Amino acid sequence: MANMYDTTYFRATWVLTALDAGFWTAMKIKVKWLRDLASIFFSLFYLVAAERADEKVRKVRGMITVDHLRVAWNKGTTPYLRVLQRLMRPRFTRWPPRQIRIPRPSNSDYTEPVIGWLYYDGPVADLVHHSRLVLDIPGGGFVAMDPRCNDDKLLSWASKSGLPILSLDYKKAPEYPYPYAVNEVFDVYAAVVNTKGRCIGMSGAETPRIIVTGDSAGGNLAVSATLMILETSDGELRRFAGRGALPVPDGLVCFYPALDMNIGNWMTDEQMSLIRDRKMRKTNRTIARGKSMQYNELVGTPHHSDDEDEIRPMSKPAAEPPASAHDSQPQFSHTGPQTFARTGEREAPKKTDGMSHHSQPLQTRLATSSMISYFNDRVLTPEMMRAMIILYIGPHNRPDFSQDYLLSPVLAPDSLLARFPKTYFMTGERDPLVDDSVIFAGRLRRAKEALARQEGRAYDDSEAAEVALIPGVSHGFMQFPGIYPPAWKHFERCVVWFEQLFLEAEHARTRQRRPLALSPATDRMAYHQHQRQHHQLGESSGEEDKPLEISMTKLSRGRSSTVSGGRAKGESPSSENGPAAYKSKKRILSKNKSLIKLKSTDDLLGRRMEGLAGGLTGAGEEN
Repeated sequence: MANMYDTTYFRATWVLTALDAGFWTAMKIKVKWLRDLASIFFSLFYLVAAERADEKVRKVRGMITVDHLRVAWNKGTTPYLRVLQRLMRPRFTRWPPRQIRIPRPSNSDYTEPVIGWLYYDGPVADLVHHSRLVLDIPGGGFVAMDPRCNDDKLLSWASKSGLPILSLDYKKAPEYPYPYAVNEVFDVYAAVVNTKGRCIGMSGAETPRIIVTGDSAGGNLAVSATLMILETSDGELRRFAGRGALPVPDGLVCFYPALDMNIGNWMTDEQMSLIRDRKMRKTNRTIARGKSMQYNELVGTPHHSDDEDEIRPMSKPAAEPPASAHDSQPQFSHTGPQTFARTGEREAPKKTDGMSHHSQPLQTRLATSSMISYFNDRVLTPEMMRAMIILYIGPHNRPDFSQDYLLSPVLAPDSLLARFPKTYFMTGERDPLVDDSVIFAGRLRRAKEALARQEGRAYDDSEAAEVALIPGVSHGFMQFPGIYPPAWKHFERCVVWFEQLFLEAEHARTRQRRPLALSPATDRMAYHQHQRQHHQLGESSGEEDKPLEISMTKLSRGRSSTVSGGRAKGESPSSENGPAAYKSKKRILSKNKSLIKLKSTDDLLGRRMEGLAGGLTGAGEEN
C-alpha cells in the first residue's frame, strides 16, 4: 500500500488515519470538552499503533454513517487541532475571515439567505475598488465541512492574489438533499451578478468577473451550477422561464471533482476514446496504458511487447441516428450503454511488409474504472462514496442516473459544453475520481472543437480545459498542508491560474468588441500567436511532443506573490487588462518555477495497474 503513493503523501495519510481512528473512538463521549481532549489522546495512541488504527478505520468504514463522516471531516474545526493549524500556518492576512449572509434573488424558489465566508486581506470598505471575485464551493462529500475547514487554502489565495474570496457554507445533506445545494450556488451567483456585487460590498458600478472553484463534492456543485448558468441562455434547455440570461464565469478551477455519481466497474468504449485521444496522448498516456495492460498484469506477463503501445481503433457499434446536441450523453457515464462489437464483426488480418509471422497482441475490451482500481484507497473508499451518494440524493428522490447532468455533470449535452468556460483540473494520479476529471476534460475539448469547426475559426485544446495530474497522490491533498507541505505550492499555482483565466477572458471579450473583424487568416495568425504565449506558462498540452510537466512554484510562506505585489493599494484589478500588462504578467508568472515530470513513456494506466497487480503477481511496484 505504501508503494502506491509517494512518501510525503503516504506519511500524511498515516497521520490522517490515526486522527480518524482517534476521533471515532472518542465520538460517543457526551461531554464536549472531554470528547475533544480524548480525541487527541486516542489519536496520539493510534499514531504509534498504526495497525490498530488501520483496523479501526476499516471496521468503521464498513458500516459508516453520516455522523462518522462529519466527525472525521470536521475534525479540523475542533479547538485543539485549530490551535495547532494556526501555529503551523504562516500569517497570510491581517484580517480574519468574515461571515456574511447573501440574500436570494427575488425570483428564487427559496427565501432563506445563503451563508458565506469572505476572505479578503483588507477592510470591507476596500471591496468597492474590486471588480473580480473568486467564488469557492468547499467539498466534504455533500454532508460535511464548511469554509473554515479550508482556512489554509483560502487565506493563502486571499493573500497571494489580493482578490476577495467568497466561500459558501451551503446546506448539507441529508437534511437538505439534492438539488438544494446546487440551487444555493446558482442563487448566490445570480445575486452577485444581478446586484453587480453590492450584496457582498462591491461598488455596483460594473458586473463583477467571477471565477468558480470547488474541490471534490464542491467541484460537482461548481460544474453543475455553471451548467445551470449556461441553461439560462439556451432556449431549448432553459428551465427557468422567469429568469434572464446570466453571463458565464470567466473560468473554473476544480480539484479532484466528483462528476459521475454512477459507480461502475468497467470503462465504456466512449470513455476510453476520450482517454486515448491522440491530442492528449502525452497527458493521458499513463492512464491509457494501465487500462490496456490490466489483463497482462493480472496473469503476470514477464515483459513488455514492442507493439503493445500501439493504439488500435475500437470496433464501431452499429449505425445509430445522430443524437441531438441538446441531449444528455449517458455513454460517457459508467452506467452508459456498452458498445461492444458484434461477434461476427471481425477485422481482417493486418498485412505487413515483414516475412515472418507475428501473433496479434491481445487487446482486451475490459478496463476498470479508477474507483474500482483504487478501491483500497486510504482516503476515499467505495463504501464512503456509496454512503455520500445515498445521503446526497435523499430518501424521497429517484433521479435518472443516465440523464440528470446536474447530478452527474459528465452527462452534460454537447450544446452546453461547447459554451462552457475554460476549466483547470488538478487531481492526483491515484485518486479514485481521476477518471471523472480526464473524461469531462475530454468532452469539453471535443465539444469546443466541433463548435470551432462549425464556425470556421481556429481552435486550440488549451482553450477548453487543462488537466494537472499529480503523481503518487490520491484524494484530498489540498486539505491538509500542515502534514502534506507540497499543498502550499499548489495553492500558489492556483493563484497563477486565476490570473490567467481573468486575462484570457478579458482578451476574448476584447476580440468580441472589435468594431472591425479581422480576416480569417489574420485572426488565425493572431490566435496562434496568443496560444504560443500561453503555452510558455500553461500546463503541458497533449499536442506538445514533451513529457508531462507539472509546474510547481517554490514554497514561499509569509510573503505576497508577484501577482498582487505590483498592484498599488486600492487600484482596481480590472485596470490591468491591456496587452502590455497581459504580456508582462506572463513573464512575471513564469519565474521561480520548478518542474516535476512524468516521463512520456510512463503511462497513467500502466502505473495504475502496477499497483493493482503487483500483489497478485508477487512482483510489487517499484518506484
